[in-house]
Amino acid sequence: MKSIQQKKTIKRSRLKTRIRARLTAVNTIAKPQPRLSVFRSNLHIYAQVIDDTSAKTLASASDLKINNGTKAERAKMVGLEIAKQAKAVGISQVVFDRNGFKYTGRIKTVADAAREGGLVF
Repeated sequence: MKSIQQKKTIKRSRLKTRIRARLTAVNTIAKPQPRLSVFRSNLHIYAQVIDDTSAKTLASASDLKINNGTKAERAKMVGLEIAKQAKAVGISQVVFDRNGFKYTGRIKTVADAAREGGLVF
């Protein structure tokens, strides 16, 4: 018998696979763009811009070193930071990978802050 947490993890991994397949299909039809991937844990949030053609991380940001503010405020700071780093590398357009998480709460906050910082997706 599987625990509730195991079922949640399996469901998220299935969703993640479907989302990634759709993003890959979009990237093969159109001009390939880097992927903005967001991961949320109970305590922290991480974002990275990944070039899937060369399998390299171009920019990354997390709230590990941010000690003040609520989780939502820290998520906004991460979104602004990832946008700033992506702009420094010369990236202005990305595709958003929510990594199997629902597009609400901190995930949405990171996306909105990245858009506010100048990324287009």
